[in-house]
Amino acid sequence: MPLFLDLHELPEGITAQHVAEMHQADLDIEHEYNCRGLTYWCDEIRKTAFCLIEAPNKQALIDLHENAHGAIPTRIIEVNDTIVESFLGRIEDPEKSKNVSLNIINDPAFRTLMVVKMKTIALRSTEINILKAAIRGYTTSIKGLASNYNGSIVKQEANTFLISFASVTDAIHCGIKINKSYNITVTPDLEFNIGISAGTPVTKKDSIFEDTIKTSNYLSDLSSGIHITSILKDLYEGENQNTPISQDSSITILNKADEDFIMQLMAYTEKIWSHTSTSVNDFEENLGYSKSKLYRTMMNLIGKSPNMFLRDYRLNNALKLLEKQSSNISEIAYQTGFSSPAYFSKCFNTKYGILPSNFIFNK
Repeated sequence: MPLFLDLHELPEGITAQHVAEMHQADLDIEHEYNCRGLTYWCDEIRKTAFCLIEAPNKQALIDLHENAHGAIPTRIIEVNDTIVESFLGRIEDPEKSKNVSLNIINDPAFRTLMVVKMKTIALRSTEINILKAAIRGYTTSIKGLASNYNGSIVKQEANTFLISFASVTDAIHCGIKINKSYNITVTPDLEFNIGISAGTPVTKKDSIFEDTIKTSNYLSDLSSGIHITSILKDLYEGENQNTPISQDSSITILNKADEDFIMQLMAYTEKIWSHTSTSVNDFEENLGYSKSKLYRTMMNLIGKSPNMFLRDYRLNNALKLLEKQSSNISEIAYQTGFSSPAYFSKCFNTKYGILPSNFIFNK
C-alpha cells in the first residue's frame, strides 16, 4: 500500500497535545478508510505537523483526516519508508511515547541537510590509484564524522554525500571537521565542496525535502569550502544563545541576494549545460545581468568567470560519464555540450592533466 507524508499548517494556539489528540482520532477510525497511521511530527515553533500514513490513495487519507478531526492537509506527497527513516530517523512513534494514554510527540520534522562533494581537479595518470585510495580514506572519515555528530547519511553516490541532521549546530560543526579532514598537501588533486541548508520535508515539490536538497546541492557546486545560507546562520545562533558561528575561514555565509542569484544560476545551468549552442550571452539574457555585472558576481561568489564556470560544469559531468564508461569519448563530448570530440579532449586535458582516452585506459 502506498505511503504518504502530509503537511498540516497549524493555527495559532494549537499545541503538541492538540496534534496528539488528532493523531489518536485518526487511529480510532483509520480502519474505516483502509489506512494505517504510522507516526507524526509536530513543530510548535514553526506551526507545522506532518503525518506518515499508509493509505490506498491520497483521497482516502483526506477523508480520514476530515472525518476524524476536520484538519485537511495542505499538501500530500508519496514517500518511501527507507528514505523517510534516513531523513527523519523513524517511521513509527518513538518508543518512549508508546503505551501511554496520549502520544504527545513534540518532535519537529525540520532538518539540516549537508551535501559533501569530493571534486577531482587533476588526474595525473601516474597518480590515479593514489587518488582513489585517498578518496576511500576520506569516505571512511566522512561517514565516521557524520555519525559522531548525530548525522544520518541519506545517500552516497560516487564521491557525493547527502547527510541529514536534526541539529543545525551538529551540521555546522560536522561540516567544519569534514573540511579540516581534507589534506591539500597529500591530495592536491582534490577539493572538498560542502553546502548546508535547512527546511521541512513537504513543500510544493513532489519529493521529500526536495527544496532543501536542491539548495544544499547548488551550494556545494560553488568554490571549495563550506557555503551556508543566512537563515542557517540565524538558526545556529538561535540554538547557541546568540553565539555566532566560529569565524572559520572555510565558511561562507550567503546573503539573500547572493543566494537568490546562485539558485537562479544553477537552475538555469541545469537546463542548458548539455546544449552545444549555449554561450555566456544566454546567461546574461536569461539571468538579466549585464556582461560586466555577471562577470563580477560570478567571480565574487564562485571564483570563476561565466565561460570557465560553464566549461567546468560540463567537464565535471563528462568525468562522471567517463567513470561509468557508459559511452565512448565522442558520444560523451556531444552529450556534455562540447562542439567536437577534439575540443572536448583539449579542454579535458587542460583541466585534469590527462586525455580522456588515457583516463579510460588507466581507470
